[in-house]
Amino acid sequence: MGTGLVISIVCIVVVGYFLYRSRKRDEGNYIVPKNMQQLLLDNVAFYNNLSEKEKPVFEERVKYFLKNVAIRGVDTTVIPLDRILVGAGAIIPIFAFPDWKYNNISEVLLYKGTFNKEYSTAGAERNVLGMVGDGAMQREMILSQPSLRASFQNPTDGQNTTIHEFAHLIDKADGATDGVPEYLLAKPYILPWIKLMHETIEEMKKKKYPDINPYGATNEAEFFAVVSEYFFEKPGELQTHHPELYTMLEAMFHPK
Repeated sequence: MGTGLVISIVCIVVVGYFLYRSRKRDEGNYIVPKNMQQLLLDNVAFYNNLSEKEKPVFEERVKYFLKNVAIRGVDTTVIPLDRILVGAGAIIPIFAFPDWKYNNISEVLLYKGTFNKEYSTAGAERNVLGMVGDGAMQREMILSQPSLRASFQNPTDGQNTTIHEFAHLIDKADGATDGVPEYLLAKPYILPWIKLMHETIEEMKKKKYPDINPYGATNEAEFFAVVSEYFFEKPGELQTHHPELYTMLEAMFHPK
């Protein structure tokens, strides 16, 4: 047996060993809680509003997400409820799309509190509740654990950090986080959506729409994420106050 072949075999064995160790070490981050159904019933209003035929479908999609996206705590312990809430927040905005699989996320990191834009829990400006990673954190999502839980405690307050961040991932799926989720929008709706989005942002800057979280006027990407929260948490109120915006979001998230 030649020296080169021996070295190749040794390399394969070493790489395989470390891959095995890595996979084994990470297995605890891909857990589907055994009491998933009860946790959904107790904590997720969207799930409770589904038909008896739809609920098992939602459960299976949450399971698939949890089996394929790691959820890991950073200086905090991830409990079964956390996993279910992350999974639910992922599936809610794409439930009407049975074939949708998130291909731009590998891991969700839960921080024990707020953090800053450099992902640090120390220092100043620690006011971030959630963020989709970029650069070295490209396939990561970071969520404040308290905000994750609070997102589902009041299902009608219009605030859901988890849905907000997954809306960013949906927006990002076409390659640009620009408030125009092209995979959700049929081509004839793209220009009307852009026009409506810009008009609404301008009105928000004039403080004419106090019912929409003002953070949505930051830019187009934040606008889409903010109104997505509004759509899923307070659809009736959104339809009453902003019928055109509601109609566009309905066409995106519940296409016929």
